[in-house]
Amino acid sequence: MTESEALEIFKKAGGYLEGHFLLTSGLHSPAYVEKFKVLQHPEYCDALCEGIAEKFKDDKIDVVLGPAVGAIVLAYGTARALKTRGIFMERENGKFVLRRGFSIGPTERVLVVEDVVTTGSSVFEILDALPTERAEGRIAGVGYLVDRSGGKADFKVPRQAPLMHLDLPTFSPEACPLCAKGMELTKRGSRKLA
Repeated sequence: MTESEALEIFKKAGGYLEGHFLLTSGLHSPAYVEKFKVLQHPEYCDALCEGIAEKFKDDKIDVVLGPAVGAIVLAYGTARALKTRGIFMERENGKFVLRRGFSIGPTERVLVVEDVVTTGSSVFEILDALPTERAEGRIAGVGYLVDRSGGKADFKVPRQAPLMHLDLPTFSPEACPLCAKGMELTKRGSRKLA
């Protein structure tokens, strides 16, 4: 899947929005990618997951792992495309953990998947929660839908592969030109900001 094909899917599904948005990172942006507008359509979700899987098809992946809630669907769809297991980690007392009987075997190779990466904080938290797997080189890589980091998110894995790069500007609240223009701020995303 090419970057333009992935972006076209987002636009067709109404998942590429323009305005004034408060991102989960606390930064402001004139554009927002609403992945659930896209992922609600099985044909689009399947195509995107197959695009991620294609990038890791030769890496002998045993399990695909995503953070809850945003990447559960991606973990399952990518795992299906790779013909392997798909699991997720969820927060417990503020930390990502495996629950619900999920486990990663001592020799299993792991592909971490994510939806939109701006700072990469969720992926870093997942990788920190898998110290043994990381130390033993069993993390094959990180696949994700959108890189909004401008290439700044470096997960220090053998490969990280976004389907598309969106080089959209972000601003701290105090330096936001959209705030200066008085544009209404829209909060999207799933994590409560302080």
